[in-house]
Amino acid sequence: MTNLLIKNLRILDGEPTDLLIENGRIAKIAPDQEAGTTPVEDAGGHIAIPALTEAHTHLDKSLLGFPWYHNDVGGGNLMAMIDNERQMKTRLGMDPHVQSMRHALKTAGYGATLIRSHVDIDTTGGLRALEGVMETAEKLADVVEIQTVAFPQSGLMISPGTAELLDEAMAMGADLMGGLDPCGVDHDPKGHLDTIFALAEKHGKGIDIHLHERGELGAFSMEQTLDRAEALGMKGMITISHAFCLGMPDQGRVEGLLERLAALDVAIMTTAPASSPAPLVKQLQAHGIRIGSGNDGIQDTWGPYGNGDMLERVKFVGLRNNLRSDKEMYQALDICAGGGAVAMGLERRALEVGAPGDLVLVEGVAVAHAIVTHAPRKLVVKAGKVTARDGATLIEAP
Repeated sequence: MTNLLIKNLRILDGEPTDLLIENGRIAKIAPDQEAGTTPVEDAGGHIAIPALTEAHTHLDKSLLGFPWYHNDVGGGNLMAMIDNERQMKTRLGMDPHVQSMRHALKTAGYGATLIRSHVDIDTTGGLRALEGVMETAEKLADVVEIQTVAFPQSGLMISPGTAELLDEAMAMGADLMGGLDPCGVDHDPKGHLDTIFALAEKHGKGIDIHLHERGELGAFSMEQTLDRAEALGMKGMITISHAFCLGMPDQGRVEGLLERLAALDVAIMTTAPASSPAPLVKQLQAHGIRIGSGNDGIQDTWGPYGNGDMLERVKFVGLRNNLRSDKEMYQALDICAGGGAVAMGLERRALEVGAPGDLVLVEGVAVAHAIVTHAPRKLVVKAGKVTARDGATLIEAP
Protein backbone atom coordinates (compact mmCIF):
# COMPACT_ATOMS: atom_id res chain seq x y z
CA MET A 1 0.00 0.00 0.00
CA THR A 2 1.19 3.47 -0.78
CA ASN A 3 0.21 7.13 -1.27
CA LEU A 4 -0.81 8.62 -4.59
CA LEU A 5 -2.52 11.79 -5.84
CA ILE A 6 -4.39 11.46 -9.13
CA LYS A 7 -5.27 14.83 -10.62
CA ASN A 8 -7.82 15.79 -13.25
CA LEU A 9 -9.95 12.67 -13.28
CA ARG A 10 -13.70 12.30 -13.68
CA ILE A 11 -15.34 9.96 -11.19
CA LEU A 12 -17.82 8.02 -13.28
CA ASP A 13 -19.74 10.73 -15.17
CA GLY A 14 -18.87 13.56 -12.77
CA GLU A 15 -16.89 16.76 -13.16
CA PRO A 16 -13.06 16.82 -13.13
CA THR A 17 -11.53 16.50 -9.66
CA ASP A 18 -8.51 15.10 -7.82
CA LEU A 19 -8.35 11.90 -5.77
CA LEU A 20 -5.87 11.28 -2.97
CA ILE A 21 -4.94 7.80 -1.78
CA GLU A 22 -3.14 7.46 1.55
CA ASN A 23 -1.98 4.17 3.06
CA GLY A 24 -3.80 2.29 0.34
CA ARG A 25 -7.21 3.92 0.90
CA ILE A 26 -9.04 6.84 -0.67
CA ALA A 27 -8.46 9.75 1.71
CA LYS A 28 -9.84 12.79 -0.14
CA ILE A 29 -11.79 13.62 -3.29
CA ALA A 30 -11.69 17.32 -4.18
CA PRO A 31 -10.30 19.56 -6.94
CA ASP A 32 -7.05 21.52 -6.80
CA GLN A 33 -5.31 19.40 -4.18
CA GLU A 34 -1.65 20.08 -3.42
CA ALA A 35 0.63 17.08 -3.73
CA GLY A 36 3.42 17.98 -1.34
CA THR A 37 5.74 14.98 -1.34
CA THR A 38 3.03 12.57 -2.56
CA PRO A 39 3.62 11.04 -6.02
CA VAL A 40 1.29 12.47 -8.67
CA GLU A 41 -0.41 11.01 -11.74
CA ASP A 42 -2.23 13.23 -14.23
CA ALA A 43 -5.40 11.49 -15.39
CA GLY A 44 -5.76 13.85 -18.35
CA GLY A 45 -9.52 14.04 -17.88
CA HIS A 46 -10.03 10.27 -18.13
CA ILE A 47 -12.95 8.60 -16.34
CA ALA A 48 -12.19 6.76 -13.12
CA ILE A 49 -14.18 3.62 -12.28
CA PRO A 50 -13.75 1.22 -9.36
CA ALA A 51 -11.24 -1.54 -10.06
CA LEU A 52 -12.75 -4.52 -11.85
CA THR A 53 -13.43 -7.93 -10.31
CA GLU A 54 -12.89 -11.21 -12.16
CA ALA A 55 -15.09 -13.42 -9.98
CA HIS A 56 -15.14 -16.62 -12.04
CA THR A 57 -12.22 -17.85 -14.11
CA HIS A 58 -9.74 -20.71 -14.45
CA LEU A 59 -6.17 -19.41 -14.31
CA ASP A 60 -4.62 -22.86 -14.71
CA LYS A 61 -6.30 -23.61 -18.05
CA SER A 62 -5.44 -20.82 -20.48
CA LEU A 63 -3.19 -21.56 -23.46
CA LEU A 64 -1.92 -17.98 -23.67
CA GLY A 65 1.63 -18.03 -25.01
CA PHE A 66 1.19 -21.37 -26.78
CA PRO A 67 0.86 -21.75 -30.55
CA TRP A 68 -2.75 -21.60 -31.71
CA TYR A 69 -4.69 -24.62 -30.48
CA HIS A 70 -6.76 -26.38 -33.13
CA ASN A 71 -9.85 -27.60 -31.30
CA ASP A 72 -11.46 -30.82 -32.56
CA VAL A 73 -13.91 -31.16 -29.64
CA GLY A 74 -17.17 -29.26 -29.94
CA GLY A 75 -19.33 -27.86 -27.17
CA GLY A 76 -22.02 -30.52 -27.12
CA ASN A 77 -20.44 -33.07 -24.80
CA LEU A 78 -19.27 -31.86 -21.39
CA MET A 79 -17.42 -35.05 -20.43
CA ALA A 80 -15.64 -35.15 -23.78
CA MET A 81 -14.38 -31.60 -23.21
CA ILE A 82 -13.27 -32.48 -19.66
CA ASP A 83 -11.40 -35.59 -20.82
CA ASN A 84 -9.80 -33.74 -23.73
CA GLU A 85 -8.56 -30.95 -21.49
CA ARG A 86 -7.01 -33.34 -18.98
CA GLN A 87 -5.17 -35.17 -21.76
CA MET A 88 -4.01 -32.00 -23.52
CA LYS A 89 -2.62 -30.45 -20.34
CA THR A 90 -0.24 -33.40 -20.09
CA ARG A 91 0.50 -33.59 -23.81
CA LEU A 92 1.31 -29.87 -24.05
CA GLY A 93 3.37 -29.88 -20.86
CA MET A 94 1.47 -26.93 -19.41
CA ASP A 95 3.08 -25.26 -16.40
CA PRO A 96 0.24 -24.03 -14.13
CA HIS A 97 2.36 -21.28 -12.64
CA VAL A 98 3.46 -19.89 -16.00
CA GLN A 99 -0.04 -20.10 -17.48
CA SER A 100 -1.70 -18.56 -14.45
CA MET A 101 0.86 -15.73 -14.47
CA ARG A 102 0.11 -15.02 -18.13
CA HIS A 103 -3.63 -15.09 -17.56
CA ALA A 104 -3.62 -13.10 -14.31
CA LEU A 105 -1.36 -10.37 -15.66
CA LYS A 106 -3.48 -10.00 -18.78
CA THR A 107 -6.61 -9.64 -16.65
CA ALA A 108 -4.86 -7.21 -14.31
CA GLY A 109 -3.73 -5.12 -17.28
CA TYR A 110 -7.39 -4.63 -18.13
CA GLY A 111 -8.07 -3.27 -14.65
CA ALA A 112 -8.96 -6.21 -12.39
CA THR A 113 -7.48 -6.16 -8.89
CA LEU A 114 -9.47 -9.18 -7.65
CA ILE A 115 -9.66 -12.65 -9.20
CA ARG A 116 -11.39 -15.82 -8.08
CA SER A 117 -9.93 -18.83 -9.86
CA HIS A 118 -11.23 -22.38 -9.86
CA VAL A 119 -8.22 -24.71 -9.97
CA ASP A 120 -8.39 -28.30 -11.21
CA ILE A 121 -7.79 -31.01 -8.62
CA ASP A 122 -7.81 -34.49 -10.12
CA THR A 123 -5.99 -37.80 -9.98
CA THR A 124 -3.98 -36.99 -13.12
CA GLY A 125 -2.56 -33.63 -12.10
CA GLY A 126 -2.88 -34.03 -8.36
CA LEU A 127 -2.20 -30.74 -6.58
CA ARG A 128 0.15 -29.37 -9.22
CA ALA A 129 -2.31 -26.81 -10.60
CA LEU A 130 -3.08 -25.44 -7.14
CA GLU A 131 0.61 -25.17 -6.31
CA GLY A 132 1.17 -23.20 -9.51
CA VAL A 133 -1.72 -20.80 -9.01
CA MET A 134 -0.83 -20.25 -5.36
CA GLU A 135 2.72 -19.37 -6.43
CA THR A 136 1.26 -16.86 -8.86
CA ALA A 137 -0.99 -15.42 -6.16
CA GLU A 138 2.00 -14.90 -3.89
CA LYS A 139 4.13 -13.26 -6.58
CA LEU A 140 1.34 -10.93 -7.74
CA ALA A 141 -0.03 -10.00 -4.33
CA ASP A 142 0.72 -6.30 -4.93
CA VAL A 143 -0.96 -6.40 -8.34
CA VAL A 144 -4.06 -8.56 -7.93
CA GLU A 145 -5.62 -10.51 -5.06
CA ILE A 146 -6.32 -14.10 -6.11
CA GLN A 147 -8.79 -16.42 -4.39
CA THR A 148 -8.48 -20.13 -5.18
CA VAL A 149 -11.23 -22.75 -5.36
CA ALA A 150 -10.29 -26.44 -5.16
CA PHE A 151 -12.28 -27.67 -8.16
CA PRO A 152 -13.03 -31.33 -9.03
CA GLN A 153 -13.26 -30.69 -12.79
CA SER A 154 -13.04 -34.38 -13.72
CA GLY A 155 -15.70 -35.43 -11.25
CA LEU A 156 -15.60 -36.50 -7.63
CA MET A 157 -17.59 -39.67 -7.02
CA ILE A 158 -16.70 -41.04 -10.47
CA SER A 159 -13.00 -40.48 -9.78
CA PRO A 160 -11.84 -42.35 -6.65
CA GLY A 161 -9.05 -40.57 -4.84
CA THR A 162 -10.26 -37.07 -5.74
CA ALA A 163 -11.89 -36.48 -2.35
CA GLU A 164 -8.60 -37.13 -0.59
CA LEU A 165 -6.83 -34.71 -2.95
CA LEU A 166 -9.46 -32.06 -2.28
CA ASP A 167 -8.89 -32.52 1.44
CA GLU A 168 -5.15 -31.94 0.87
CA ALA A 169 -5.90 -28.91 -1.31
CA MET A 170 -7.97 -27.31 1.43
CA ALA A 171 -5.24 -28.04 3.97
CA MET A 172 -2.72 -26.38 1.61
CA GLY A 173 -4.71 -23.17 1.78
CA ALA A 174 -7.28 -23.16 -1.02
CA ASP A 175 -9.78 -20.45 -0.15
CA LEU A 176 -12.97 -22.30 -1.07
CA MET A 177 -14.26 -25.79 -1.73
CA GLY A 178 -15.48 -26.36 -5.29
CA GLY A 179 -18.09 -28.61 -6.78
CA LEU A 180 -19.49 -29.55 -10.20
CA ASP A 181 -22.88 -30.73 -11.45
CA PRO A 182 -23.73 -33.34 -8.80
CA CYS A 183 -26.23 -35.08 -11.08
CA GLY A 184 -24.93 -34.35 -14.57
CA VAL A 185 -21.28 -35.28 -13.98
CA ASP A 186 -21.17 -37.50 -10.89
CA HIS A 187 -24.67 -39.01 -11.18
CA ASP A 188 -24.64 -39.06 -7.38
CA PRO A 189 -25.97 -35.81 -5.93
CA LYS A 190 -26.03 -37.07 -2.35
CA GLY A 191 -22.48 -38.40 -2.44
CA HIS A 192 -21.09 -35.35 -4.20
CA LEU A 193 -22.76 -32.74 -2.02
CA ASP A 194 -22.19 -34.64 1.23
CA THR A 195 -18.48 -34.83 0.38
CA ILE A 196 -17.90 -31.18 -0.54
CA PHE A 197 -19.93 -29.89 2.40
CA ALA A 198 -18.08 -32.19 4.80
CA LEU A 199 -14.74 -30.92 3.50
CA ALA A 200 -15.88 -27.30 3.67
CA GLU A 201 -17.07 -27.79 7.24
CA LYS A 202 -13.85 -29.59 8.22
CA HIS A 203 -11.67 -26.73 6.96
CA GLY A 204 -13.99 -23.88 7.90
CA LYS A 205 -14.31 -22.62 4.32
CA GLY A 206 -17.09 -21.64 1.97
CA ILE A 207 -18.21 -23.38 -1.22
CA ASP A 208 -18.37 -22.26 -4.86
CA ILE A 209 -20.10 -24.90 -6.97
CA HIS A 210 -20.44 -24.97 -10.76
CA LEU A 211 -24.06 -25.71 -11.61
CA HIS A 212 -24.52 -26.04 -15.37
CA GLU A 213 -27.51 -28.37 -14.97
CA ARG A 214 -30.56 -26.87 -16.57
CA GLY A 215 -34.25 -26.78 -15.82
CA GLU A 216 -35.70 -29.05 -13.16
CA LEU A 217 -32.51 -31.10 -12.81
CA GLY A 218 -30.56 -27.97 -11.91
CA ALA A 219 -33.31 -26.82 -9.59
CA PHE A 220 -33.11 -30.15 -7.77
CA SER A 221 -29.33 -29.85 -7.33
CA MET A 222 -29.72 -26.24 -6.19
CA GLU A 223 -32.32 -27.20 -3.59
CA GLN A 224 -30.12 -30.01 -2.32
CA THR A 225 -27.25 -27.54 -2.00
CA LEU A 226 -29.43 -25.05 -0.15
CA ASP A 227 -30.77 -27.74 2.19
CA ARG A 228 -27.24 -28.55 3.32
CA ALA A 229 -26.24 -24.91 3.65
CA GLU A 230 -29.25 -24.30 5.87
CA ALA A 231 -28.68 -27.41 7.98
CA LEU A 232 -25.02 -26.54 8.56
CA GLY A 233 -25.60 -22.85 9.29
CA MET A 234 -23.59 -21.75 6.24
CA LYS A 235 -25.52 -18.58 5.50
CA GLY A 236 -23.39 -16.23 3.40
CA MET A 237 -20.78 -18.94 2.68
CA ILE A 238 -22.15 -20.44 -0.54
CA THR A 239 -21.66 -19.36 -4.14
CA ILE A 240 -23.41 -20.95 -7.11
CA SER A 241 -21.67 -20.36 -10.42
CA HIS A 242 -23.56 -20.32 -13.72
CA ALA A 243 -26.88 -21.39 -12.16
CA PHE A 244 -28.40 -22.03 -15.58
CA CYS A 245 -31.55 -23.42 -13.97
CA LEU A 246 -32.50 -19.89 -12.90
CA GLY A 247 -33.05 -19.15 -16.59
CA MET A 248 -35.79 -21.76 -16.92
CA PRO A 249 -39.16 -20.62 -18.34
CA ASP A 250 -41.12 -21.61 -15.20
CA GLN A 251 -40.94 -18.27 -13.42
CA GLY A 252 -42.93 -19.47 -10.43
CA ARG A 253 -40.32 -22.14 -9.82
CA VAL A 254 -37.52 -19.61 -10.26
CA GLU A 255 -39.08 -17.19 -7.78
CA GLY A 256 -39.17 -19.88 -5.14
CA LEU A 257 -35.47 -20.59 -5.67
CA LEU A 258 -34.61 -16.88 -5.57
CA GLU A 259 -36.37 -16.49 -2.23
CA ARG A 260 -34.31 -19.31 -0.74
CA LEU A 261 -31.08 -17.98 -2.24
CA ALA A 262 -31.75 -14.57 -0.74
CA ALA A 263 -32.65 -16.00 2.68
CA LEU A 264 -29.35 -17.92 2.80
CA ASP A 265 -27.34 -15.02 1.30
CA VAL A 266 -26.05 -17.19 -1.53
CA ALA A 267 -23.98 -15.38 -4.17
CA ILE A 268 -24.48 -16.03 -7.87
CA MET A 269 -21.63 -15.82 -10.38
CA THR A 270 -22.70 -15.49 -14.01
CA THR A 271 -20.76 -15.20 -17.24
CA ALA A 272 -23.86 -13.86 -19.04
CA PRO A 273 -23.55 -16.65 -21.64
CA ALA A 274 -24.93 -16.22 -25.14
CA SER A 275 -25.66 -19.92 -25.71
CA SER A 276 -27.22 -21.06 -22.42
CA PRO A 277 -30.09 -20.02 -20.16
CA ALA A 278 -28.87 -17.75 -17.42
CA PRO A 279 -30.02 -15.96 -14.27
CA LEU A 280 -31.51 -12.54 -15.01
CA VAL A 281 -29.63 -9.93 -13.03
CA LYS A 282 -32.65 -7.69 -12.48
CA GLN A 283 -34.46 -10.58 -10.81
CA LEU A 284 -31.45 -11.32 -8.63
CA GLN A 285 -31.07 -7.64 -7.70
CA ALA A 286 -34.78 -7.40 -6.83
CA HIS A 287 -34.20 -10.11 -4.22
CA GLY A 288 -31.01 -8.50 -2.90
CA ILE A 289 -28.85 -11.40 -4.08
CA ARG A 290 -25.12 -10.74 -4.40
CA ILE A 291 -23.96 -11.04 -8.02
CA GLY A 292 -20.54 -11.34 -9.57
CA SER A 293 -19.34 -12.12 -13.06
CA GLY A 294 -16.34 -13.54 -14.82
CA ASN A 295 -14.82 -14.50 -18.15
CA ASP A 296 -14.64 -18.20 -17.23
CA GLY A 297 -11.84 -19.90 -19.16
CA ILE A 298 -10.15 -17.89 -21.90
CA GLN A 299 -8.42 -19.23 -25.01
CA ASP A 300 -8.13 -22.78 -23.72
CA THR A 301 -9.01 -26.30 -24.84
CA TRP A 302 -12.67 -25.55 -24.19
CA GLY A 303 -12.86 -22.78 -26.73
CA PRO A 304 -10.97 -19.97 -28.48
CA TYR A 305 -12.92 -17.07 -26.98
CA GLY A 306 -12.13 -14.52 -24.30
CA ASN A 307 -9.33 -12.12 -23.53
CA GLY A 308 -9.57 -11.58 -19.77
CA ASP A 309 -11.12 -8.11 -20.04
CA MET A 310 -13.80 -7.60 -17.40
CA LEU A 311 -14.85 -4.25 -18.94
CA GLU A 312 -15.77 -6.17 -22.08
CA ARG A 313 -17.64 -8.63 -19.84
CA VAL A 314 -19.69 -5.66 -18.55
CA LYS A 315 -20.89 -5.22 -22.12
CA PHE A 316 -21.84 -8.89 -22.33
CA VAL A 317 -23.78 -8.65 -19.06
CA GLY A 318 -25.60 -5.64 -20.47
CA LEU A 319 -26.40 -7.36 -23.75
CA ARG A 320 -27.59 -10.60 -22.12
CA ASN A 321 -29.85 -8.73 -19.70
CA ASN A 322 -31.15 -5.97 -22.00
CA LEU A 323 -29.48 -3.24 -19.95
CA ARG A 324 -29.50 -0.22 -22.25
CA SER A 325 -29.80 3.05 -20.34
CA ASP A 326 -26.75 4.69 -18.77
CA LYS A 327 -28.22 3.92 -15.33
CA GLU A 328 -28.59 0.25 -16.23
CA MET A 329 -25.04 0.17 -17.53
CA TYR A 330 -23.93 1.30 -14.08
CA GLN A 331 -25.65 -1.82 -12.74
CA ALA A 332 -23.78 -4.02 -15.20
CA LEU A 333 -20.49 -2.32 -14.26
CA ASP A 334 -21.09 -2.87 -10.56
CA ILE A 335 -21.60 -6.60 -11.11
CA CYS A 336 -18.11 -6.70 -12.67
CA ALA A 337 -16.53 -4.32 -10.16
CA GLY A 338 -17.60 -3.41 -6.61
CA GLY A 339 -20.59 -5.73 -6.52
CA GLY A 340 -18.41 -8.59 -7.73
CA ALA A 341 -16.04 -7.96 -4.82
CA VAL A 342 -18.98 -8.18 -2.40
CA ALA A 343 -20.08 -11.40 -4.11
CA MET A 344 -16.59 -12.75 -3.38
CA GLY A 345 -17.07 -11.89 0.30
CA LEU A 346 -14.65 -8.97 0.11
CA GLU A 347 -14.89 -5.24 0.71
CA ARG A 348 -16.68 -3.28 -2.00
CA ARG A 349 -14.46 -1.33 -4.36
CA ALA A 350 -15.96 2.15 -4.68
CA LEU A 351 -14.76 5.65 -5.48
CA GLU A 352 -15.50 7.18 -2.12
CA VAL A 353 -13.51 8.27 0.90
CA GLY A 354 -12.47 5.33 3.07
CA ALA A 355 -12.73 2.72 0.31
CA PRO A 356 -9.73 0.71 -0.91
CA GLY A 357 -7.54 2.67 -3.30
CA ASP A 358 -8.27 0.37 -6.26
CA LEU A 359 -9.36 2.12 -9.46
CA VAL A 360 -9.04 2.19 -13.23
CA LEU A 361 -8.82 5.11 -15.65
CA VAL A 362 -10.84 4.41 -18.79
CA GLU A 363 -11.30 6.29 -22.03
CA GLY A 364 -14.68 7.69 -23.11
CA VAL A 365 -17.07 10.60 -23.01
CA ALA A 366 -19.24 8.71 -20.51
CA VAL A 367 -19.14 5.45 -18.55
CA ALA A 368 -21.46 3.71 -21.02
CA HIS A 369 -19.21 4.83 -23.89
CA ALA A 370 -16.13 3.48 -22.09
CA ILE A 371 -17.88 0.13 -21.53
CA VAL A 372 -18.92 -0.24 -25.16
CA THR A 373 -15.53 0.72 -26.63
CA HIS A 374 -13.40 -0.79 -23.81
CA ALA A 375 -10.25 0.86 -25.09
CA PRO A 376 -6.91 0.02 -23.40
CA ARG A 377 -6.89 1.24 -19.83
CA LYS A 378 -4.96 4.46 -19.21
CA LEU A 379 -3.97 3.48 -15.65
CA VAL A 380 -4.67 0.74 -13.12
CA VAL A 381 -4.11 1.35 -9.41
CA LYS A 382 -4.23 -1.18 -6.56
CA ALA A 383 -4.08 0.12 -2.97
CA GLY A 384 -2.47 3.33 -4.23
CA LYS A 385 0.16 1.55 -6.32
CA VAL A 386 0.22 1.92 -10.11
CA THR A 387 0.20 -1.62 -11.54
CA ALA A 388 -0.55 -1.06 -15.24
CA ARG A 389 -0.33 1.65 -17.91
CA ASP A 390 -1.91 1.82 -21.33
CA GLY A 391 -3.29 -1.73 -21.11
CA ALA A 392 -0.12 -3.48 -19.94
CA THR A 393 1.01 -4.42 -16.45
CA LEU A 394 4.33 -3.11 -15.22
CA ILE A 395 5.33 -6.73 -14.55
CA GLU A 396 6.13 -8.61 -17.75
CA ALA A 397 4.44 -11.97 -18.27
CA PRO A 398 6.67 -15.05 -18.60
